[in-house]
Amino acid sequence: MKISGFTMGKNVSKLYYPIRQAIESILPICDEFVVALGNSDEDDQSRQEILAINSPKIRIIDTVWDIEKYPRGMENAHQTDIAKSYCTGDWLFYVQADEVVHEKDLPFIRQNCEKYLNDKEVEGFVFDYYHFWGDYNHYHFSHKWYKHEIRIIRNDAEIHSWESAQSFRRIPGFEGLNYRQQEGTFKLKVVKANAHIYHYGWVRPPRLMRTKNKALDTIHKGKEWVENAAQHKAELYDYGPLDRVQIFKGSHPAVMKEWMKKFDWADELQYSGPISEMRKKHKHEHIRYRVLTWIENNLLGGRNLGGFKNYILLRR
Repeated sequence: MKISGFTMGKNVSKLYYPIRQAIESILPICDEFVVALGNSDEDDQSRQEILAINSPKIRIIDTVWDIEKYPRGMENAHQTDIAKSYCTGDWLFYVQADEVVHEKDLPFIRQNCEKYLNDKEVEGFVFDYYHFWGDYNHYHFSHKWYKHEIRIIRNDAEIHSWESAQSFRRIPGFEGLNYRQQEGTFKLKVVKANAHIYHYGWVRPPRLMRTKNKALDTIHKGKEWVENAAQHKAELYDYGPLDRVQIFKGSHPAVMKEWMKKFDWADELQYSGPISEMRKKHKHEHIRYRVLTWIENNLLGGRNLGGFKNYILLRR
């Protein structure tokens, strides 16, 4: 059995993505790791960060992004598919540049890959999520944040990254252009990985969080929209009062230890108090979602009340 890791990105170091840590976190169980690295700015250090891992398993594929050809975030999916196309493993383990796996989960992940290798009905594995928010002690486990997503798939030419690269679908005869198509696509049949993805995409200094969101909205909505958007006028991102999200009491992946030492923006965060009237509420701050979150977490054992699910969970 062979496992290929893969990821993609552009300006990820410049935008405060822990891409080195993401790669290092799953590298021990990967036989190879493919990175589709976009045409980044001159002051970006992503390539240097990746090469510093100094592993013969890693292969960098240089790419050029075209958000006019792939608008509405679809370039993310296109770049993911490019990286996927260079993978040679039986299973393909996808981590985004801000997603990290805990070392304690690696043995079980590999065991599951071996267990289901010849069970062809199983097309992938779905992971649980910790979405960290503001700092490393708070995370979302709420109604409006996805709690599960596919991160391991079979090496199958019909399986493609989908929409904005959040997930995967089977798309027979895919023309390689419209990654947001619904018709003719099929949800993957998956089993639980019984492991977590530690998502650090919303843990940045407030200034860099604003910069990252501008870059993300440019990919999804275009430069003109970003230039006129009210939420991008402020210099600093407002995470809001952190006491409105869950407190994390577990341990972080070991590869994050040095990265987390860079945390120096506590005095720029709001740990309690009222929500600022100068901005729109975050989705988790709306009362209806807070009520739904309470019901899900206290009465339903964390299960979602309705909502979209992009996979078919097999009972194994």
